[in-house]
Amino acid sequence: MFAEYGSGSSGLSLKEAHLRLERYGKNALEPKHSIFLEILKRRFRSAFLYLLLAAAALSFFLGQFFEALLILVFVGINVSLEVYQEYHSEEAAKLLKRYLVIRSRVRRAGKVMTIESSQIVPGDIILLEVGDRLPADVRFLETAFLEIDESLITGESIAVSKTDKLLPVPPLEMYEAANIGFAGTVVTHGRGEGIVFATGDETALGDIAHLAETTERETVFEKEITQFSRFILKLVFFTLAIIFIANIFIKGSEVNAIEFLVFTLALAVSVVPEALPVILTVALSRGALRLAQKKVIVKRLSAIEDLGSIEVLCTDKTGTLTENLLSVRDVFSEKKEHCLEAAFLACLEVPEKRGLLHDAFDLALWQKLSHAKREELASQERYEVLPFDPARRRNGVVADVQGETRLIVRGAPEEVFRLCRDVDLYHERSLMQWVKEAGRRGERVLAVASKTLPRYERGKVHEDHLEFLGLISFSDSLKPTAIQTIERARALGVQVKILTGDGREVAGAVGYAIGLLSDPEQALTWKDLEAMSPIERREAVFRGSVFARVSPREKYEILKILKEKHEVGFLGEGINDAPVLKLANVALVVSHASDIAREAADVVLLDKNLETIIDGIGEGRKIFANILKYLKITLTSNFGNFYSVALASLMLPFVPLLPTQILLLNLLSDFPMIAIATDNVDTEELEMPKNYQVHSIVLFATFFGIISSVFDFTLFGIFAQFSEATLQTAWFLLSIATEIVLIFSLRSRKPFFRAKRPPFLLLYLSLVVFAIAFALPFTPFGDRLGFIQPNPFFLLLVVALVAAYFFATEALKRFYYQHFQEGRFAFDPKADSR
Repeated sequence: MFAEYGSGSSGLSLKEAHLRLERYGKNALEPKHSIFLEILKRRFRSAFLYLLLAAAALSFFLGQFFEALLILVFVGINVSLEVYQEYHSEEAAKLLKRYLVIRSRVRRAGKVMTIESSQIVPGDIILLEVGDRLPADVRFLETAFLEIDESLITGESIAVSKTDKLLPVPPLEMYEAANIGFAGTVVTHGRGEGIVFATGDETALGDIAHLAETTERETVFEKEITQFSRFILKLVFFTLAIIFIANIFIKGSEVNAIEFLVFTLALAVSVVPEALPVILTVALSRGALRLAQKKVIVKRLSAIEDLGSIEVLCTDKTGTLTENLLSVRDVFSEKKEHCLEAAFLACLEVPEKRGLLHDAFDLALWQKLSHAKREELASQERYEVLPFDPARRRNGVVADVQGETRLIVRGAPEEVFRLCRDVDLYHERSLMQWVKEAGRRGERVLAVASKTLPRYERGKVHEDHLEFLGLISFSDSLKPTAIQTIERARALGVQVKILTGDGREVAGAVGYAIGLLSDPEQALTWKDLEAMSPIERREAVFRGSVFARVSPREKYEILKILKEKHEVGFLGEGINDAPVLKLANVALVVSHASDIAREAADVVLLDKNLETIIDGIGEGRKIFANILKYLKITLTSNFGNFYSVALASLMLPFVPLLPTQILLLNLLSDFPMIAIATDNVDTEELEMPKNYQVHSIVLFATFFGIISSVFDFTLFGIFAQFSEATLQTAWFLLSIATEIVLIFSLRSRKPFFRAKRPPFLLLYLSLVVFAIAFALPFTPFGDRLGFIQPNPFFLLLVVALVAAYFFATEALKRFYYQHFQEGRFAFDPKADSR
């Protein structure tokens, strides 16, 4: 070992350490630094942003300063929030530096010294004790009761015992590396010495940092809004180009090109759903407040909407589905109390009080005993401790038990059985059957045995001819809500997958207990997946529900496969989860997660409970449903008006609506549209994850827009014989009124009288806008806008057309949902990979 790394028991010489520092560089992680302007530039790649900026510019050009200012304010707020969130997400990589400790104890030139951890080089000998965080990856040379918490790296929920012995088989996975310590992990018990073999970016921690830095994530919301915006842009400008050219071709020299260009641009602005930023801000803010009441903190507002799109939720089992606290489940012994007391006497630490117990088994035994019995056993004198060793798979203690010197041994059943004089082959088979049954339930089992030592001599204790005392099984109990939560997830169309560092037996048992597996043996390890062909592996990942013994990179690979077909949420907490959190569509962490994990997250859970995530998914579905309502309703209305006005311009010697009238119509109709963000949602809308299927939305808007155009041309036929101002006034009033009644028709798939009651804000704003629109022609301001004062017959005719339009829309809605399945005509970018 020393020869391989050019070192010795006295460590490196000071000169050699200096030379190696120049050769290998400092023991530090060097994350890339994200430049603020680059992040800002990425924000301005959004097609929808340019759509809104163009609408604001045109509104300003046409004199609609209030509308232009409103659009710019919400664009500014949205961009600022997104840049702030992304900047902090990029800063996450820098926090990995905190897990390379500042100072460490090393042996150099035969002397123990404390140096800055950044100066550690391969070949250094480092000294470790309880509470120390490893500064680099090391191979242990000497260990004494050494246990290390590797949960932040491997996901293993229980501290791992380490050895200095050569392993019989080279480790292929992190959890198998019993003689290796990883940078960033913490010593929980004992002490040790090790030789450094990797520093900085070459460590396992450095590999995680590299994954975290190189992984870029585009959220579900960003992808779908970008796709939607590009489609609308292409559709609008293509149609406008045809209308403009057709007018020039049909009317020739009669067309005032400049005036008609202004009209065309105003028409383009009328199609843009410029209230979308307002809708999003209101809907997402309300959702964030509701989730905060359930102890869920949202760092990125749009993550709430993304939550609703989750199809697969990946999580560890510990603390989310289980209590993360071992407890004694059962005792197989003729003298159960005696067996428990003996096992407790063999604690790895002196059992004085709970705060000094770090081992999960010791804590479980401490909880099982009465207060009086704890006090009694803690007072027993311990003469010698035989440490746990991965090769021996047991530990022991020599203690005074009621005046007798006794050796107590506890450990893996098969190891303890062979040391017992009273366990023959037949008895062992019977006992192993009990152990296997406990294993199927995901329980861990310790065997306990002891013997009296008539003549005790320290250091010369032989672990043989023991008397078998019994078996104790331990379980990490399921949370009371675990099974119900999985059922709720299924009802929402969400697959839950467990990705854990724990063993197959434990993970499989939990998966079976909560209904994810029909057989505990169905749990897969990464070794199982590696043995498959790439095609078989992909199918196994899509089909499987529980994956055990997975390392950080293996979690990353599993998530990459899942993202080929699904929108994926991931719940993590450790350093090892940082790359996977950045890869996931929605990153969730618990409040006590590592700094790096919290910075990479979109959502922070103050209470580590899967049930709160399912609540968040339901909240996201509600927000999605309301945003989808807005898009469908506003595009139906806008498309109907757009095509009606555009086609009418080919037939009339004047423009059907003045540019200022078009923009005013657009502005007034946006106010009740904003209230859709607060609308109630039908239960059926929450059942399955959905996305913004552009072609489906456009099909819907076109389908219902035709009805709007039919009534527009009906009005055109009635009022065409009157003056230019009369037609424009009638068309303006009809457009405002039909947009309002359209909201109440299309806000639910059900008939309007069976739909959930609309919120007060929606009713109030609708009535206010309706009143303003119909009062406007009677004011001096209306005269300046080109309106005339309508007579009662005029108004009655408009109201009759509005009522007829409402009932026609209701009839068409029933026909549409009976004959067209939502998404049937949708564009699905992932369809080719399925």
